[in-house]
Amino acid sequence: MQSLEALAREATDLAAGRNLPALNADEAEVGRILQICNACRYCEGFCAVFPAMTRRLAFDKADVHYLANLCHNCGACLHACQYAPPHEFAVNVPQAMATVRARTYSDFAWPTGFGKLYRNNGVTVALAVAGGLALFLVLALMVQGTLFHTPLAGDFYAIFPHNLLVSMFAPVFLFAALALGIGVARFWREAAPGAASGAAIAETTHDVLRLTYLDGGHGQGCNNADDAFTLARRRYHHLTFYGFMLCFAATSVATLYHYVFGWEAPYAFTSLPVVLGTVGGIGLLIGPAGLFWLNLKRHPEHGDAAQKPMDRGFIALLFFTSLTGLALLAGRDTSAMGLLLAVHLGVVMGLFLTMPYGKFAHGFYRSAALLKWAIEKRRPNPVGVGSDG
Repeated sequence: MQSLEALAREATDLAAGRNLPALNADEAEVGRILQICNACRYCEGFCAVFPAMTRRLAFDKADVHYLANLCHNCGACLHACQYAPPHEFAVNVPQAMATVRARTYSDFAWPTGFGKLYRNNGVTVALAVAGGLALFLVLALMVQGTLFHTPLAGDFYAIFPHNLLVSMFAPVFLFAALALGIGVARFWREAAPGAASGAAIAETTHDVLRLTYLDGGHGQGCNNADDAFTLARRRYHHLTFYGFMLCFAATSVATLYHYVFGWEAPYAFTSLPVVLGTVGGIGLLIGPAGLFWLNLKRHPEHGDAAQKPMDRGFIALLFFTSLTGLALLAGRDTSAMGLLLAVHLGVVMGLFLTMPYGKFAHGFYRSAALLKWAIEKRRPNPVGVGSDG
């Protein structure tokens, strides 16, 4: 079997002949594995990766990036593969894809240096940013003498005025949206999928919202610690995703209340923003806690070990965003509201500042890859063999 270095040199020569970017060793490993899978095709019905693979005879950098982000890392193909380690072919699709996928977040990121920093030190960067911002806000309240105060009936604006909060969070949110948008746009341009039809967009939306490809291709779920199937990963992802969306909806409704109807916070516990935020916050506690537990138990050959700090950093920020938010809601009528508010705001700002460079970005890159698949499967197969699922 050829070494990764030899495969990388061959891929470089091929790319040079076609005027394409050269593959690095990790990308060449994905290409090697996919060539074997293309000859076997046992896993063709598992997920979108394998039918998309069969539409190609060779795999350049753009193909590898696209297929790596199309992979949901469910692990089913690894346990079904007759060529998986310890076989000499050493076919491990989930691990090879995970290695390349993590690099795409930093390689396409803007600014690029931030992506590389987060990839190598995910937990440290996430907790340092969130903790540093929270500490800054706590110290600011200490200087003003408002860290502890007489109960204010949940009036956050008595601690941090509304316009101050807007001036703090608007730049952070806009930066996160801009950085994430630039990264996904770079990935999309490389993928060059062409125009999307309404049917393709509808299919992608369905697959994203249902997490279709976390069912293992048979509805029984993914593999995690061993070859047993479980739907736990899909369910915890749903709790995390919809918990986050409900929290975002709560903020959006509160914004409408403030600017459109002139209804200022604090809102009653039975109001729509508080109900949405509470339900979303509970989901955002259970989901990340479950994903962290699964991450600890995950089979070592299912993913890239170097990616764990990035994964756990993101999970920690989501969990503590929810925990501090629910603690703030519970203690908003106490003298500790200022302290709870400062800590929560610091964690939320840390989440948004690191959002474009870590695991949060995978939802957008994977959605883009799913849309490309929905577009290309509706076109004639250039190879003429295989199934489009």
